[in-house]
Amino acid sequence: MAEFSQNRGKRRDGEVLGGAVDFLLANARLVLGVGGAAVLGIATLAVKRLIDRATSPRDEDDAKRDSTCLEDSWQELSLLKATPRLQPQPRPTALSQPVLPPAPSPSAPEGPADADPPTSPQLCSPVPSVCLTFQEKLLAFERDHVTMPVAHVALAKQLAGDIALELQAYLRNKFPELPFGALMPGGPLYDGLQAGAADPVRLLVPLVLEPGLWSLVPGVDTVAQDPRCWAVRRTQLEFHPRGSSPWDRFLVGGYLSPRVLLELLRKALTASVNWPAIGSLLGCLIRPHVASEELLLEVQHECLELPVAVLLSTAGAQAGDLLLAWPLEGLAGNLWLQDWYPAEAARLRALDERDAGTRRRLLLLLCGVCRGHPALGRLGRGPLTQVVLHLGEQEADWAEEALAEHFLQALELLVGSLERASLPCHFSRGVNLLDGLQEEDIDDMGCALYWGLRAPEGLL
Repeated sequence: MAEFSQNRGKRRDGEVLGGAVDFLLANARLVLGVGGAAVLGIATLAVKRLIDRATSPRDEDDAKRDSTCLEDSWQELSLLKATPRLQPQPRPTALSQPVLPPAPSPSAPEGPADADPPTSPQLCSPVPSVCLTFQEKLLAFERDHVTMPVAHVALAKQLAGDIALELQAYLRNKFPELPFGALMPGGPLYDGLQAGAADPVRLLVPLVLEPGLWSLVPGVDTVAQDPRCWAVRRTQLEFHPRGSSPWDRFLVGGYLSPRVLLELLRKALTASVNWPAIGSLLGCLIRPHVASEELLLEVQHECLELPVAVLLSTAGAQAGDLLLAWPLEGLAGNLWLQDWYPAEAARLRALDERDAGTRRRLLLLLCGVCRGHPALGRLGRGPLTQVVLHLGEQEADWAEEALAEHFLQALELLVGSLERASLPCHFSRGVNLLDGLQEEDIDDMGCALYWGLRAPEGLL
C-alpha cells in the first residue's frame, strides 16, 4: 500500500510536472516553432528525469521507463534532424528581378472575398535588340557623317564669299597690270555635293586672255602626250610681238606656264596678304597651307573648319570647260589640267532631275566612306564621281529604297576597275583616271573594297 501510494504520489507529481511541461511546450510552439518546441521539450524531459533520480530511489520499473523514454527522445531528435528545413530565398541577381512573396500558410485565415489582391511589382522587360538592315545603316551614316547642317552651309558660303572679295581687292592692288576676272567661289558646297566639311571650297581666279593671241593645243599633241591636259600657246607674234600682252611675262617656250603663275600667287598668299587682319574682320582665323603644293587656305571658325582651294583658271576649248593651273609633274609641268568638275556636277544634276533619283546622294556616301578609310582615301572625288556617272546612265530604279543596292554596285565597279587598273573618264574615253596611282596603292584599295563587299557594314 505504501509502495502504491509512493508510486501514485510519483505519478501525481509527474502529472503536475507533465502538465507544466505541456503548457510550456504549447506556448513555445507559438514562439519557437515546431522544431524549436521539440528541442525544448526533449531538454525539459531530460532535466526532469535528472531531478527524479536525485530525489527518489530507483526501482526496476523506473529504470525501464527511463531507458524507454530516453530511446524515444533520441528517436525524436533523429527525426527532427532528418526533417528538411526551409531554405532561405536567394537574393535576386539583378535589380529588375522581382522578389517572390512567401507561400501563404494553409492555416492562415483567408481575407474577405472583395478585398483587392496585392499588386505585384512591374517587371522590367529587357529592351529587344534591333537588327538594322544595311539600307537603314547607310541612311544613318548619311545622317550622322555626310549631311552638313544647313546653318553650317550658310556660314561656309558667307565666309567663302567674303574671302573672295578680300582676295580680289588685294590682287587688283598688288597686280594692277594683270587682268584677273571676278573671283567666284564654287564647288561641291554650292552644288549640293558637299560630303561633310572636308571638301574644300573652290575659289576660281580666272585669267582674262586676249582673244586672237592665244590658242589651245590638246595634250596628246604635245611632248607630254597627256590627254588630260592642254597647252596654252602664244600666237600672232609677228603682228603682236612678245610684250603686247601682260601675260607674256609668264611664257615658257612660247606657252603660258601655269607653274610660273602658281609660284607668283603662292608667294603673294604666304608673304604679302595680311590674313590676320582679314580674319579678324571676318571673325575667323585664316592661314595659308604652306606645305601643300596646291594653293590652300585653312579657315577656322568657332563653328566649323573650312578649307579653301585657290585655283587659277582659264577657259577651255568648249563652252563651260575650264583649265586649271595644277602642280603637275614631269613633261606636263607647263600644261593646264582639264577640269571635269563643272561637267560632272551638271550631268549628275540633270540625271537626278529627270527621274528624282539619288545619284548625288550615292556620290556623297561614297566620298564619306572613302574619306575616313586609310586605304580608300587615295581615290579622291574624281574617280568616285565617274563611277556614279557610269552607273547613273543606266535605266534603273534610282529611288531611295534602292540606295544600298546601288552602293554595292558602285563597290563592284570599283573592284573591277582596280583589277584592270583602268577607269575611263565619262567625257573622254582616252583618259584613265587611275593612271596616277601606284601599284601598291591599287592593291591596298582593291583588298579593302573586296572585304567591303563581303561585309559592307564594316565600311560605315
